[in-house]
Amino acid sequence: MDIPISPERLARLSEVLDRQDILDALTRFSRGMDRFDRELFLSAFHKDAVIAAGSFVGGPAELYDWAAPMHEQGQAATHHNLLNVTYDIDGDTAHTETYYLFVGRNRDETNWIAGGRYLDRLERRDGEWRIALRTNAIEWSGLVPTLDIPFKDVPDVHLNGTPGRGASDPSYRRPLTNLREPQIP
Repeated sequence: MDIPISPERLARLSEVLDRQDILDALTRFSRGMDRFDRELFLSAFHKDAVIAAGSFVGGPAELYDWAAPMHEQGQAATHHNLLNVTYDIDGDTAHTETYYLFVGRNRDETNWIAGGRYLDRLERRDGEWRIALRTNAIEWSGLVPTLDIPFKDVPDVHLNGTPGRGASDPSYRRPLTNLREPQIP
């Protein structure tokens, strides 16, 4: 059964595509920071964007150059998890509120967790949504008890790739393949 594409439905489809493009930009920031992928990180922002994060206020390139060494020195791994996102889209401008959960495996073997919200103004320029202004509302923080990483004693657990920052992380492998032998414990 074909559903006719009414002007109302077409408008809804257009908004869904805008929301997805906006979410993709928000995700590029998180993945770019966690994988230390500078190019991916910067692709989330317009070059003239302004970001206010903690003691930092400046542009995207300067933010990456400030944050990456801080995370490299402080954490062995980070996860910038994006949660609920609300969208207010008006033409080529959108405002979003994105709840986040930051988790870091610190170099001293402690685990740091923090939560808050990214408040963003995004703009569509030349057909592409990117962040034009970001402010970070950090609302709580704490340490979580450290436990062993699950399955670290399985001999071939990293045969498909060892988690890491940069292009050596298995998420960059194309095509993604399985090198482990079948086994059912």
